[in-house]
Amino acid sequence: MYKAGVLTISDKGSQGRRADASGEFIRDALHKMDISVARYEIVADEEALIASTLTLWADSGEVDLIITTGGTGISPRDVTPEATRSVLEKELPGIVELMRSSGYKKTPTAILSRAVAGVRGKCLIANLPGNPRAVEEYLILLLPVVPHAIETLQGRFGDHP
Repeated sequence: MYKAGVLTISDKGSQGRRADASGEFIRDALHKMDISVARYEIVADEEALIASTLTLWADSGEVDLIITTGGTGISPRDVTPEATRSVLEKELPGIVELMRSSGYKKTPTAILSRAVAGVRGKCLIANLPGNPRAVEEYLILLLPVVPHAIETLQGRFGDHP
């Protein structure tokens, strides 16, 4: 069984002024895939706070996967991609390229997403938007590759130990 962390980035959510529909949706979707959610938190749109949370979780060995939701747009407070990129060792642009391309077919503004995905240590990290409908659409694309990615990071596939 894989272990995940769900990190919601929302100023209002972190202050208790907005329900975390996207984070809850992600948690439910992961549960249906038999992926346990070992870490869950809502933090404000603060780059240093996001980066430190991602680093702590990824480096702890407690999670194989971290999915963030929120802060991937173009508003001044949207800093999730910068925070994520600052902790990644390798980017996986194909994941977000597929999400944006697929999202564009339904909502042209999906191409404004600045989400990133990549690897830190043996942990896969992926940004999702904050909109619950977009989260649902993007999870359908992301989740099928999660087992292979995690197993590859853990050395179960490929030529490397």
